[in-house]
Amino acid sequence: MARKIQISKEVILQVALEMLIRDGFASVNIKTLSKEIGCSTQPLVWHFENMDGLRKALAQYALAYANTKMEPKDGNSIEAFKQVGTGFVRIALDEPNLFRFLYLEGYMGSPADNLEMLINDEENIELIKRISKDLEISKKKASRYLQNTIVYTYGIATLIAIGMIKTSQKEVMKLINNAANAFLIQEGVLLDELSSKKGK
Repeated sequence: MARKIQISKEVILQVALEMLIRDGFASVNIKTLSKEIGCSTQPLVWHFENMDGLRKALAQYALAYANTKMEPKDGNSIEAFKQVGTGFVRIALDEPNLFRFLYLEGYMGSPADNLEMLINDEENIELIKRISKDLEISKKKASRYLQNTIVYTYGIATLIAIGMIKTSQKEVMKLINNAANAFLIQEGVLLDELSSKKGK
């Protein structure tokens, strides 16, 4: 009769995530993870077979964790978009090892071949529709605004995560908001009118 596995998959992934955030993905392997948990390597091999299986499962687990930090809480499309951006920047500031693992080191699979693939993501298509409706601009203009803001935010967050920029979340969000406003103006949005719409 096979021995019952005492360590759950959830426990293993949670400890692996903690190690990833603390020390980076290079620190996570079957041996170091089993030592951190305080068990033999058997439960890890049983659940994931090998390091590749563990890496794939950890990538999905880590992404789900990151996504909880980027969930918008506002119905307005622009504010919701800013909340996602703020969460993204906070990961780069507070958990740079996680940011590098998910968004820079290719553990989530192949990067988008071009900017069109990024914009054509299912969630972004829906956001473009909402921005177009809320701002009363064409979908093409909303798409350009979204694309420019994502690229700018990603660039700043990357510089933070690799240690090239040392600054506060407040300063980073000020830079991003200023850039986002400039991108709106570029698409013909009058910021004064936008402010009055928000106040209604």
